[in-house]
Amino acid sequence: MKKLLSIYIGSFKGLSRSAWLLAIVMLINRMGSMVIPFLGIYMTQALNFNIKQVGLVLMCFGFGSVCGSYVGGWLTDRFGSFKVQLLSLTLAAPLFLITPYFRTVESLGIMIFILSAVFDAFRPANSVSVASYAKPENITRAFSLNRLAVNLGFSIGPAVGGFLAGISFNWIFYGNAMAAAVAAVVFFLFFYKKEKNNLKTLKTAPVTTTSQHKKERNPYKDSPFIIFNILCCIFSLCFFQLISTLPIFYREVHHLNEHEIGFLMGWSGLIIVLLEMFIVHIAENKLTITKTLVIGTLFCSISYAMFNIHAGVFMLYVTFFVFGIGEMLTLPFMATVTINRSTAKTQGAYMGFNSLAFSAANIFSPLLGTNIVGSFGFTTLWWATSAVLACTAVGFYFVLKRL
Repeated sequence: MKKLLSIYIGSFKGLSRSAWLLAIVMLINRMGSMVIPFLGIYMTQALNFNIKQVGLVLMCFGFGSVCGSYVGGWLTDRFGSFKVQLLSLTLAAPLFLITPYFRTVESLGIMIFILSAVFDAFRPANSVSVASYAKPENITRAFSLNRLAVNLGFSIGPAVGGFLAGISFNWIFYGNAMAAAVAAVVFFLFFYKKEKNNLKTLKTAPVTTTSQHKKERNPYKDSPFIIFNILCCIFSLCFFQLISTLPIFYREVHHLNEHEIGFLMGWSGLIIVLLEMFIVHIAENKLTITKTLVIGTLFCSISYAMFNIHAGVFMLYVTFFVFGIGEMLTLPFMATVTINRSTAKTQGAYMGFNSLAFSAANIFSPLLGTNIVGSFGFTTLWWATSAVLACTAVGFYFVLKRL
């Protein structure tokens, strides 16, 4: 027991102060994660949208995410990660406040597109910041620390959101706006001086010729990385059922209320908060990145098959535990593969392209999921998702040999 505790504590060592500060900002931001987990329920319960209309609006969320990821990466390489992150957080707050006033399929779809584009421009910029403040040997754990903050926030946000939605769905938008505003202020206070110092360093640094640099890669012409991103996109098509069809499954099949759904989704985040740094630390020392991604993807495949085992709410918690293990073994290492493939001048582009893979999945994941449910039911959706993830695990095995 002492040895395990020592390994757990050791998994946090070596991380920079800036990495911890970034995690704090992310925690505050994600504590307001109330809108997305309840968006499908909001549209069906408060706006009386049918399942296919829900899929269309969620598809707009995906299109916005694609645009935000691409533009966010492009802006990061040109203006720096600090400005992009601050602008994204600052603009997100008022956008969340006005979203409840858009109540038709068309107007809500447009608003969700804009909100998603602004919000997801933050992701590639934040990933570049995490990598820039981490030592090369600590990159995966730095990403894991950031995800730990995300999931700690996500374990709190949906739980609070469930209570607020019970009062009025409008309150989940107000709560998300407040969290984004507070995160923007804290981020500015933490990193403004550091940004000024970085700019001074760049101005006084000696100029080097391009011949002294490693040859720059273009992520959109990097064939092995493109294949890797396609697999990440397929993985994400399955993964994002978590926020599109799964809450509806809980409501319609298991008849859970908003409070119960919030606690169940919060449980997923809590698992990752407690175990991710520990599991990533062990995986880094005992497994290759290839084995880690393959095993993690297979865990996710198994968890989706388990949704077809109807054994009460307890089984849902067990399924989410298995899913959490898979998530911990995949997402941090995908970011590590991406940042290791990039060069100093293309980190924003590479992280933006990788974010693009996840964002593209946001377009098709809700549409595919809701249409499969509408035509064939939830059982077919879970078996199909499990099979696709198993095939993706095989794909990761072969493509990572080339990377």
